Amino acid sequence: MKSRFILLLILLFPITGLAQVLARIAVSSGSYARESSLVHCALDLLTFDADTALQLVEVKGGQRVVTPFQVSGDGERQLWWILSGATAAGKTRTYELLRRREARSVDVVMYTIDSAGALVLREGGTSILQYNYRTIYPPAGVDTMYRRSGFIHPLWAPNGAVLTNLHAKGHWHHTGIWNPWTHTQFRGEEIDFWNLQKKEGTVRFAGLLARTDGMIWSGFRVRQEHVVLKGGGEQVALNEQWEVRAYPATDNGQRRIWDLTSLLNCATDSSLTLLQYRYGGGFSFRATAAWTPQTSEVLTSAGKRRSEADSTRANWVKITGNTPQGKAGILVLCSPVNYDAPQPLRIWPENIERGEIMLNYSPTKMRPWILQPGHTYAQRYRIMVYSGDISAAVADAAWNDYAYPPVVKVTKL
Repeated sequence: MKSRFILLLILLFPITGLAQVLARIAVSSGSYARESSLVHCALDLLTFDADTALQLVEVKGGQRVVTPFQVSGDGERQLWWILSGATAAGKTRTYELLRRREARSVDVVMYTIDSAGALVLREGGTSILQYNYRTIYPPAGVDTMYRRSGFIHPLWAPNGAVLTNLHAKGHWHHTGIWNPWTHTQFRGEEIDFWNLQKKEGTVRFAGLLARTDGMIWSGFRVRQEHVVLKGGGEQVALNEQWEVRAYPATDNGQRRIWDLTSLLNCATDSSLTLLQYRYGGGFSFRATAAWTPQTSEVLTSAGKRRSEADSTRANWVKITGNTPQGKAGILVLCSPVNYDAPQPLRIWPENIERGEIMLNYSPTKMRPWILQPGHTYAQRYRIMVYSGDISAAVADAAWNDYAYPPVVKVTKL
């Protein structure tokens, strides 16, 4: 089912007689300087239907500057736009949401393409990431138990480099970006959803809930199941929703952010205990085989390099390395609302698996987590992919913008 969205952009001046101001929106940058920040707010105060012609303008002195926007939401309507350019700390910018008599729709630029069993997020003709809902089998000759659905691969950098790895030799269960739990207890049994060769559990795609195209973001919501296989039968122990959203590239196309939200619910009347273990769950990333100790660098928000980052906590971790298309990298931001945030890291040392990289934000590395029936548990991560490299200061700014977003106040007129 495709999410409903309104995407309208109108070129008008003067406004008098042509539009009604529905609301004034104040956006405060707060304690942090902003650069092309994503902004959104609820529109529950306002009354209009899906066919209403809308326009968003920024008020700058006596001028009103047309601002691209998107209204979306399966239930509560949300207005999305970009706080364009640089905004200093402590500054407030003012917008008006207008009801127009006539409207001219503009081309959608952010797409969700359903192709050959996968959802591909694109900006125009540029591919961003691919979520595989079909079951992907390992290479010929490898146990078919390593088959999986419900994961992201490829993930592309802005320069076109593929940053993920699928079915790496010797670790056939590593599938790009994925998040199964390793050491769990369900109804008195220990279950491993990560190591597929143990044949105790797996994770699979279970349904498409929504797709969205738009001017500000494209994305999807899907349902996944964490399935117990131990004992010869199947039992779904955990239901999960993945929501993925990708936003337009910035910095002359050299950087892009996308968000991953995981919502967890017990599938039965039994709890699921995520036992303390050195890796599993959260956000898991198997990097391209091109990244080795000689061709890549790891840095965390605590200043840790790859050799010392494992088991440390970090607001963010970035990996930059060489690819056939040139240098590129990934920055992973851990939301401060996540369980046991800032979550500890599992990063492979340099002397295993040909020196390749596996990164995991591991929520249960330091302590267990009991998921109870009737509750929803959220894990949120923001990912930046970039061409070239970024500084620690840029990574800090990205995390501050994610953890402490601009404050939006809507006043109905």
